[in-house]
Amino acid sequence: MELDKRGAELLFQVLTEREEKASVAIASNEAFSGWTKTFTDPRLCAAIVDRLTFGGNIIETGTDSYRLAQTRNQLAGSNP
Repeated sequence: MELDKRGAELLFQVLTEREEKASVAIASNEAFSGWTKTFTDPRLCAAIVDRLTFGGNIIETGTDSYRLAQTRNQLAGSNP
């Protein structure tokens, strides 16, 4: 999903205002290297990633989608 420049700027502003004041949790199926698909301005994308990762904790839960696996299992179970 592509976020227009204004939307990305607003997100950056929110992250900046919350920095060192409150926690922010963000979940993504995309590696940081792929965030340029969402944040099309490379400098703004780098700034957002910088804000999120500086002093933060990155938790990788794996590359397989739990929801996708559940859907596939349900579809496989419903087919005779």
